[in-house]
Amino acid sequence: MLIALYLLRSELRKSGFHWSVFVATLARLDWPWLLAAVALALATYYGRALRWSVLLKPLRPHPNMWKLVSATAIGFTAVTLLGRPGEFVRPYLISVQERVPFSSQLAAWVLERIYDLLMVLAVFGFALTRLRNIANPGPTLSWVLEIGGWLVWILSGASLLMLILIRRYSEAMRRRLMDALGFLSEHHLNRAGRFLEALVQGAESIRSTKAVLLLLLYTLLEWALIVGCYWCIAKAFGPALQFTLSDAITFIGLIAFGTVVQIPGIGGGMQVVAVLVLTKIFGLSVELSTSIAVLLWLITFVVIVPFGVAAALHEGLSWRKLRELEREASQ
Repeated sequence: MLIALYLLRSELRKSGFHWSVFVATLARLDWPWLLAAVALALATYYGRALRWSVLLKPLRPHPNMWKLVSATAIGFTAVTLLGRPGEFVRPYLISVQERVPFSSQLAAWVLERIYDLLMVLAVFGFALTRLRNIANPGPTLSWVLEIGGWLVWILSGASLLMLILIRRYSEAMRRRLMDALGFLSEHHLNRAGRFLEALVQGAESIRSTKAVLLLLLYTLLEWALIVGCYWCIAKAFGPALQFTLSDAITFIGLIAFGTVVQIPGIGGGMQVVAVLVLTKIFGLSVELSTSIAVLLWLITFVVIVPFGVAAALHEGLSWRKLRELEREASQ
């Protein structure tokens, strides 16, 4: 992230920034394509709720889909408004609504993250294979991407290993980890024990082949919707942005890790990395790249906020209560 900020700062110093060009770019947007992007972005939240229902089945064979969709909308609204600590709001709400242990839903969240990480790594790997066909990224960015390539192999290997261990040897893994954590104080050891116990419970959802296939199917559906959303946003810019579907996938792969950084109410890493990738690799102007980055953030993050706020009000949750939920869940 710091490297990305440094490179973006250098790019802005070199080329400058013209607000009139930035505004004109946004004024020429094709609204039907934008509405299609919004529809696809909203559909991703339903897809996430479907996937979570599979993770919930060992404890609740017939979960309430409306409540899962509602909790998902509220949870991602909390992420947008509160930053990454808001991630805990969704599993906490689901645990309360479905009357299951919060630790079990925290474990479900961990498993969900692993599946998403595997898709991010796959898309990033695809992006790396296409870079030389798009542009010469230069020595500095080439070095960054080479490091990224090594990280892909390391993280994908670690993620696959974790899924195998959780699915096949969850109980044995829990015992060994507890033995290894014996140096912790009693309080922290108890917390670690509760989390690992929840992870073992969460592993029940991936013991059956059907559940694993469903999780993979819903994850692929989720990312297909994301790709479609990005491609529709690119089409909304008309002739100014000639993106193919492969270009959209490459772009997603290169900026995916930037979504990890989320500043409350502002966003963060994704916008910075998006501008850097579009200017340095795709050769677009800073103004057009900034327009795309801002629109991406609004559609992929902010668009859920009105729905999340409405769902929170329907559930009797206020802003203050959301903050309290975030603090309770993160303790």
